[in-house]
Amino acid sequence: MEFSSASGNCGRVIKCGGGNIVEQCPNELKVEGGCNGACPQLKREEFCCNNSGANCGPTDYSRFFKERCPDAYSYPKDDPTSTFTCPSGTDYRVIFCP
Repeated sequence: MEFSSASGNCGRVIKCGGGNIVEQCPNELKVEGGCNGACPQLKREEFCCNNSGANCGPTDYSRFFKERCPDAYSYPKDDPTSTFTCPSGTDYRVIFCP
């Protein structure tokens, strides 16, 4: 998968590879037709990091996604280089099979 600005005004491209995430998804995160993140699926603080004082680090679940999509933000408080914003009005291009 590839996610980028259609007009090129964002400067970042997120690419995911490394196999079929849905097929490789951990059993606990499987949902019909896909693979959910640990926070919405398991609803536990260690995965959601809603408490600002919580010690939130990577988990096996966030590592699963980060290994396949190293440019993507995979858990709260992930690597700050994984976050960015694009100008208002940006159009995006999403390619599922590059």
